[in-house]
Amino acid sequence: MTTEIVVNAAKDESRVALLEGGQVVELYIERKKDASLVGNIYKGKIIKILPGMQSAFVDTGLEKAAFLYVADIMTEIEEYYAAFLENESETLELYAKTNEGRMSIEELIQEGQELLVQVSKDPIGTKGARVTSYITLPGMYVVLMPNVEHIGISRRIENEESRERLKAIASEIKPKGFGLIMRTASEDATQDEMRRDMEFLLLLWENLQKKKEKMSAPALLYSDFDLIFRSVRDFMSHDVERLVIDSFEEAERVREFARTYFPRLIDKIELYEGREPIFDAFGIELDISRALGRRVWLKSGGYIVIDQTEAMTVIDVNTGKFVGKESLEDTILKTNLEAVKEIAYQIRLRNLGGIIIIDFIDMEKLENREKVFTAFVEAMKKDRAKNTIYNLSELGIIQMTRKRIRESLGRVLCEQCPYCEGKGFVKSARTVAYEIFRKVKKMNLSRNATAIIKASPSVADLLSDEERQGMEEIENTFGIKVIVKEDSNIHQENYEITVL
Repeated sequence: MTTEIVVNAAKDESRVALLEGGQVVELYIERKKDASLVGNIYKGKIIKILPGMQSAFVDTGLEKAAFLYVADIMTEIEEYYAAFLENESETLELYAKTNEGRMSIEELIQEGQELLVQVSKDPIGTKGARVTSYITLPGMYVVLMPNVEHIGISRRIENEESRERLKAIASEIKPKGFGLIMRTASEDATQDEMRRDMEFLLLLWENLQKKKEKMSAPALLYSDFDLIFRSVRDFMSHDVERLVIDSFEEAERVREFARTYFPRLIDKIELYEGREPIFDAFGIELDISRALGRRVWLKSGGYIVIDQTEAMTVIDVNTGKFVGKESLEDTILKTNLEAVKEIAYQIRLRNLGGIIIIDFIDMEKLENREKVFTAFVEAMKKDRAKNTIYNLSELGIIQMTRKRIRESLGRVLCEQCPYCEGKGFVKSARTVAYEIFRKVKKMNLSRNATAIIKASPSVADLLSDEERQGMEEIENTFGIKVIVKEDSNIHQENYEITVL
């Protein structure tokens, strides 16, 4: 399957799409005003310890204090093990062989203490960034881990011979006092390329240490590459056919970057010179529009509904217009199997993270439930983000978790609706009309008074037409006059009542 990277580079926004077989499977957006912080390294200061949560707040100089969990605190007396995992950009994290249960956070750090930390998760919603004191410096082929004696091989490299070869190379080139993880791209690299990659990261670490000694906390010591450079570093493996970019200046900048660090990639970088905008030419804008919709139609006529809440994402599968040609069970199975591929695709494209609940259509036969579960696990294997999938229940529900590093596509491109305040619904015109009736009755107006009601066009029309009898009843009962005026500037749930 052909893999391509398409880059739309504008003045204030960069967009990078990863295409597999011509279809967008991952989309990354970075705006200069709110660029990703993941990978940034700070000299921070502990400002508050929360013993009950075994965590601490760290002042890194950002708007919101960063969050440090006890398991993310490195201590020299701990033994370490290699529990690394890859996210969308294959950034690797190392966790301690659990401080929990043996050492409390109060024994590891103190308020006012200065600490070197790296952002592992961007701020999401009201939460500040999550940080770790396990520093990882990712290159094209290797990840350097200061102060950790460990060798690891990317879990995406499955060939046993390749794993053994890379392990031997890592043992030879790894400097003492450092850990080394061989990334997926290293499978196709030479030993000299891996060594040069590691030497660059060593130099980076040395410069970072010098900055640390000179600067007082809080201070930013290192910023990770911007989105376009990260895409070259993290995605341009041997199976990527080309990187197409629509800016001459950015294309030259990327070529210079590749010439310095990854010379073998230069021939894969192309400048897009078409007249049509690059994302339109590759059909990406259409995929983005679909990824923002709540309902996604399947080719058979069935559809899935995706609802994001604060705590989780819920995905519901429906047969829709699909009636099938055989038994009901077969129709349901075909719809569920078709939905499996689309759900896996949408999860990856929308970058849905945290808890995800998928409600498939109920199936009576156990073998059919197993078919759907197996198909879904297989479809999710292409996902770069770490995920855990639990067995399909008798009710046809799959529960899963997916590592959340950054905001979902919907959260990046959209904001909460100011009308429904995130509910997804607004009060109907009739509901508001009846609220107005109750409000006028409660006002206890004097006889011969005039009440002027200003409402949205839909509510005003209802009061003047279908519900006119209700208004007349109020006029007769209370001896008042009611005048209804429509105002297109008033939201459907709001209204104004003025008494003369």
